[in-house]
Amino acid sequence: MFKDIKLFLFDMDGTLYLGDKLFPFTIELLETIKQKGKRYMFMTNNSSKSVNAYIEKLNKLGIKATKEDFITSSQATSFYHKKHHRGARLYVCGTESLKEELRSEGFTVTENTDDTDCIIMGYDTELNYKKLWDVSFMLTSRDLPYIATNPDYVCPTEWGSVPDCGSVCDMIFNATGKRPLFIGKPEPLMPQLAMEMTGIKPINTAVIGDRIYTDVKSGLNAGAFSVLVMSGETTEKILAESPDKPDAVLKDAGEILKTV
Repeated sequence: MFKDIKLFLFDMDGTLYLGDKLFPFTIELLETIKQKGKRYMFMTNNSSKSVNAYIEKLNKLGIKATKEDFITSSQATSFYHKKHHRGARLYVCGTESLKEELRSEGFTVTENTDDTDCIIMGYDTELNYKKLWDVSFMLTSRDLPYIATNPDYVCPTEWGSVPDCGSVCDMIFNATGKRPLFIGKPEPLMPQLAMEMTGIKPINTAVIGDRIYTDVKSGLNAGAFSVLVMSGETTEKILAESPDKPDAVLKDAGEILKTV
């Protein structure tokens, strides 16, 4: 199934680990891909952590990683803004890590609602009511570009799920009637950037993740081989009812070892 795949784009939480618990097959899988002369990258919608924070987390879990191993929704959001809103002053409803990552790419981040050119929503583990108030106020009183890093409704943990960026954006919609432009998965931008960076074609690329409406759909939209793993958010009921069907369904990513 995976013999012709040269680039593996892995979602992380729910696919390679769950919360702070590494799946038992993960290190062997990544080492095997390298031994076969193939490439893997980590592709995540989670914008609450910077790439450096993810590198630190993976190192603690026993996975050696560098910046070149990542494609994140934060990076894709930065790429989009450089193309469409260069020089814009950003109000970021997100973590300090997301703000710092945007600053490092040359953007001005402001908390002044009168000085804002564009609103950025992320998976905000530091969310407070002032941010919800500010975003609602700006969207109601002005016509501003409104961008979200990812549409995920929940983020999986070891014990269940917590609200993610998409759920917060639904709250804002209920208050303002406005929806953001989503940058991360299921949009094809992240896998397209990865393929551009590595020079590998869609036919030789696999997108692997635990969510149909983000991971699988992103792979489908990018023309890659889409793989759903049942180790995270998706249930058999969700899979059966989804109009978007993956090219392959696995119990977990460890099954890739059989045919890599």
